[in-house]
Amino acid sequence: MRPLTEQIILITGATSGLGHHLATELAHRGAHVIAHGRDMDRLRRLRDELGVETVRADFAALSQVDRLADELLQRHDRLDVLVNNAGIGSGDDPAKRQESMDGIELRFAVNYLAGYHLTRRLLPLLLPPARIVNVASAGQQEIDFADPELLTGYDGMTAYMRSKLAQVMFTIDLAEQLHGTGVTANALHPATFMDTAMVRQAGRTPVSTVAEGARATLRLITEAELDGVSGRYFDGTRRAQPHPQATDPSARERLRLLSDELIATALKPGA
Repeated sequence: MRPLTEQIILITGATSGLGHHLATELAHRGAHVIAHGRDMDRLRRLRDELGVETVRADFAALSQVDRLADELLQRHDRLDVLVNNAGIGSGDDPAKRQESMDGIELRFAVNYLAGYHLTRRLLPLLLPPARIVNVASAGQQEIDFADPELLTGYDGMTAYMRSKLAQVMFTIDLAEQLHGTGVTANALHPATFMDTAMVRQAGRTPVSTVAEGARATLRLITEAELDGVSGRYFDGTRRAQPHPQATDPSARERLRLLSDELIATALKPGA
């Protein structure tokens, strides 16, 4: 990879938690950080604090993801690393089903579908030896393709765990697509119940620090030993096995077709 001081690194969900820690660390190491968020005030503070480039988009609207991709394609001629970190937890009321602005189950839309679409739009910028790092979770639950958006029997944690499995499935698919190009894609569970607003909102007691999760994520972003490593899922710094559905090519194909259909419907003129 290029020296870190020559790299352009996009981090989604960079205004708090793990994303903020990553943006801070990488900016201090001299990388050109592009920090994404949805709150303009937080982005201004981050820009003033770190001197990073900022971009705004609400990942609950695929039209905003599309606009963000257009903006980055116009501003830059390459990206060295894309970190898909933006996400939401199970919600204040896990029994209350929520939808995105496009009418898609909210956790599936924000945690998975936005990053899926953004990554595919930005592939022209991800020139070898670029890296794609998807921040997933060890909490993974099989996707029921008869009811992928949990229209019945909704539970926020189930929705969250399905969205995280979808990220891992996409990572494996993408790595296969990029095989031989010199661009890699990996996913990780950074740390268990980090001390973040998402974890506290879910009523969990933090057991890991954000710094622990950042160390594992930074390894996938920066370590030379991972040159050429692709299509892997890591639990912290250890290679691990994801949910069995992630290794099923037919399930990954069904997810890909569903994702493309949802995106096409959301972005259809007049939708």
